[in-house]
Amino acid sequence: MSPSTPEQPSLSPFSVINVGAELFAEALRSQGVTVTSVAWRPPAGDPALLARLLADPVIDRANEIAVGRMLAAEPVLVDVQPARTLIPLFREAEGGYALLHAGPPISWERMCGPMRGAIIGACLYEGWAGNEEEATQLVETGSITFAPCHHYNAVGPMAGIVSPSMPLLIVEDRVHGNRTFAPLNEGLGKVLRYGAYAPEVIERLRWMQEVLGPALSRALRHIGGLDLRSLLAQALHMGDEGHNRNKAATSLFLRQLAPALVETGTSSAETASVLRFIASNDHFHLNPSMAAAKAMTLAGSNVPNSSVVVTMARNGVDFGIRVSGLGERWFVGPAQSIQGLYFAGFGPEDANPDIGDSAITETAGLGAFAMAGAPAIVQFIGGTPADALRYTREMYALTVTTNPQFSLPSLNFQGTPTGIDIRQVCRLNLPPVINTGIAHRLPGIGQVGAGIVHPPMACFISALQALADSRQAT
Repeated sequence: MSPSTPEQPSLSPFSVINVGAELFAEALRSQGVTVTSVAWRPPAGDPALLARLLADPVIDRANEIAVGRMLAAEPVLVDVQPARTLIPLFREAEGGYALLHAGPPISWERMCGPMRGAIIGACLYEGWAGNEEEATQLVETGSITFAPCHHYNAVGPMAGIVSPSMPLLIVEDRVHGNRTFAPLNEGLGKVLRYGAYAPEVIERLRWMQEVLGPALSRALRHIGGLDLRSLLAQALHMGDEGHNRNKAATSLFLRQLAPALVETGTSSAETASVLRFIASNDHFHLNPSMAAAKAMTLAGSNVPNSSVVVTMARNGVDFGIRVSGLGERWFVGPAQSIQGLYFAGFGPEDANPDIGDSAITETAGLGAFAMAGAPAIVQFIGGTPADALRYTREMYALTVTTNPQFSLPSLNFQGTPTGIDIRQVCRLNLPPVINTGIAHRLPGIGQVGAGIVHPPMACFISALQALADSRQAT
C-alpha cells in the first residue's frame, strides 16, 4: 500500500473591511472576496485645531444653551401685514427702493438668472418700472438697495425676493419674544420666486396683496394665532418633512383657519377664492414652516462660544452659513449642483445651482433631517424609502440633540436630529443633507426638478477656524 499524499490545505473564506476609497473594494469583489465598505473620510480642516475644539467644555455648555433655546421656542403665526410696515430697510432706503433676497449678501452683477428675473418682476409689481428694460436700468444705476432676508429675520424660498407691498406672514416666538417673517407662497408654475414676471404673475401678486393677505390677517387675529410647532409636529406624523412635502401641513392649516376665514370674510366670493387658492397649492405651508424654523433658530442665535449652525441659505451663486457663537458673520462657499429627479424635458444642463432660504428647515431639524418620517418624498426627489431613513440617521451624528416635539414614528418616535455642530461636520467630513427644488437657470421657467444637495465644506472649515480664533482670544 503506497503512502497517501497529504491533502493541500484549502484557503478558508475570509472577508475584508474596506475603509475609504471604494476602488480597492471593487477590485476585491471582482475576485470573489466579501467586502464590507466603511464610509470614512479624514477630518476636514486642521486636525489639531479640531481636536482642541472638540474637547472644549465651554463650547459644549454653550451648545446646550443654544439648542435648549431652540427647543423651547414656541412659534405662533399671529398676523399678515405689508412688508413696508415690518422691514426697517424699506423705510430707510434712499429713494425708497429696496428689496430683500434669499441667501448671503450678493450684488446684481453676480446674481443668477432666477434672482434677476424676480427682481425685475418686483420692480414691475411695485410700479417702479413699466417694463423689463426700465427695471434693469433702475438696478444697474444703483437705485435699489439689496439685503438678505436673514438680516431682517425674514426668509424667502428660491429667489426669496421681498418688496415693500408684499404681505408677510408674522410669526411670534411666545417664549423669547422674537418675530420672524416670510412672504406668502404663490404656488407652482410661473411664479416670481423662480424669476417669472409675466402679466399673470404680477396680477397674482396683486391679488395676494389685496385679497389673500388681508383675509388671512383677519382670520388669524380672530382666532388669536396659529401654533405652528404643534401643527408641524402633527404633520410629521402624517408623512410631511416640512420642506419639500407640505401636503399634510397645508391641509391642517386650512382645516384650522377655514372657519375663521368664513366668519371674517367680506363676501362669499372672496372667501371661496382664498380657500380655493390654498387648497390647490400643496406647498402653501412651506412658507409658514420656514418662518417657524427661523423663529426656532433665531432663539438659539448669538450664544457666545456656541458651534451650532443657526443659518443655512443660498442665493443661487453662494452658499452661506452663520454660527450661533460667531454672530452675524457669514461663512460662504460656492452653491452646489443638486442631484435628483428632473421633470420631463429637463436635465442637469438646465439647472441653476442651489438657491433659497428654505434650508432654514434643515437648520431647525426638519426637511431632510426628518425624511425618515416622509418616505413618499423620494418619489419627488429620487432615491428609495431606505435612503430617506439613512439621511435622517446620518444627521444624528452631526447634531447636538434631538427634538422630542418633532418625533418620527418610523424611528420609534425618536425626535429629529437638531442643532448642527460645525465641529462634528468637520470631524466626520460630512456636510448636512438638504432636500430642495431645482430651479431652471433662466428666469421665469420655474421648477424643473427636485433632489438632494450638500453645503460646501469650505463654509464649515472657515467657521471652525473663526471659532478657534474667538476661543483663543478669550
